[in-house]
Amino acid sequence: MSQKAPGALRKLAGETAIYGMSTILARFINFLFVPLYTYILSTTDYGILTEFMAYIALLQVALLLGLETGCFRFANREGNDPNTVFSNAYLAVSAVSLVALLLLGSFSETLSVRMGYGDSQICYWLIGLILAMDSTTAILFAKLRFESKAWRFAGIKTIKILTETGTNLLLFLVFPSFAAEHPDHFLLTFLPATPNFVYPIFAIFVSCIVAFLLLIPELLRLNFRPDKGIITAMLRYSLPLMLAALPGIVNDFLDRILFRFFHVDQTLWQSDLGIYQAAVKLAVIMSLFVQMFRYAAEPFFFSRAKDRNSPQLYAKVMEYFVAFCLLIFLGVTLYIDLFQLLLGRDFRAGMGIVPIMLLSYLMLGMLYNVSMWYKLSDRSSYAIWITLAGLVVSAVINILFLPKYSYWAAAWGHFASYGAMLVISTLLGNKYYPIPYRWGRILSIVALALGLFAISCFLPEMALIPKLIVHTVLILFYLVIYYFGYEHKNRKQISL
Repeated sequence: MSQKAPGALRKLAGETAIYGMSTILARFINFLFVPLYTYILSTTDYGILTEFMAYIALLQVALLLGLETGCFRFANREGNDPNTVFSNAYLAVSAVSLVALLLLGSFSETLSVRMGYGDSQICYWLIGLILAMDSTTAILFAKLRFESKAWRFAGIKTIKILTETGTNLLLFLVFPSFAAEHPDHFLLTFLPATPNFVYPIFAIFVSCIVAFLLLIPELLRLNFRPDKGIITAMLRYSLPLMLAALPGIVNDFLDRILFRFFHVDQTLWQSDLGIYQAAVKLAVIMSLFVQMFRYAAEPFFFSRAKDRNSPQLYAKVMEYFVAFCLLIFLGVTLYIDLFQLLLGRDFRAGMGIVPIMLLSYLMLGMLYNVSMWYKLSDRSSYAIWITLAGLVVSAVINILFLPKYSYWAAAWGHFASYGAMLVISTLLGNKYYPIPYRWGRILSIVALALGLFAISCFLPEMALIPKLIVHTVLILFYLVIYYFGYEHKNRKQISL
């Protein structure tokens, strides 16, 4: 490994930490809202909110057109003006988002009736506005990442989530009493007087407005000169990534959508969906780290693509990533008795799927690492087939087993789907863009963590405090074995 590699790794770690500050805060605060939601909302209301959020996630990917990644690729190309690249991306995303807003608003009544939410037309207008602002500001956030303005990125993201937090607290804790005292207030024309699934959606809408206003200086720096050549080339590169990401995000949220259609009991599907989503939220720490890693890793990988030692560097990143994710896995699963107290009593039936979801998110992060081969080698069309394969696996498992096993099928569907995509992407990457991942080393770290988890499962029943002490010892054992068995050897190799 070159002498520059350790410095590059430190830079990646530093940027990951900065980008992660806002992402950690956002996900952590959302995680803290789980008690608020699960202690105040019914399992049914939380299930309805989960369904709406699934559709929002799908449309966010579609409306961005893959141009977030496309901007990094084309802004780094010699001869391209980065300002022109980001300006044309912003114009394209704005046009598509406006069309989506008009369609959702125009058909809000029809959609509300068809989905069984006849008095919630306002949700469709709010979702349209959220999508329009989120999609366009995503390009501006990408520009901040490209310019290495990590602190500004983190600051705006932090203000956004704090705005959402404040709005949620006002709605859930203050607005009901305010509505009772002011029954004719104009806010009651689109907000219910008692807490339900509309409150969190409205809070997101308010936070999007604040983020957009804060990004106006970045918006004004764009030149807004349409360049047909640039946008055509960017879309040719980015649309396959979007088409690949769309099945991927469908895969992530397919189970939430299929609950409506394949649950064995049509009177309970929303309640089971709420229980499932609450359990998934306990695995948020893993998905949080994967997301914050992605923010820093994508520009990092592209900027070092021409370095002849980059494959070795990418392989080293994978090992550190897996080791840290497994520490998260042990931390959550071995302290699950404490984590479950964050959920309302009616939501705790789904605790058994938490380990499955944690391992699923681990494989998703590994998949992100190995999938850089098609982005770096301009073979992004392969991403479509990889993610479609994962989608097929997820769909088959959910359709076959959701009617009988409910959220257990949904959790195993994620696990099998991400696993299948990881294997396929790794095999193709070995052929087209070989990276010397040390799979034996990686799998041994996985085996160590799973072995310690298995030991915890077979321990005799004991009181909470002694149990936590024993589980803490198991985590410390993992850290000691990893340091002396893996990290210490890595440092010796780097120093050589």
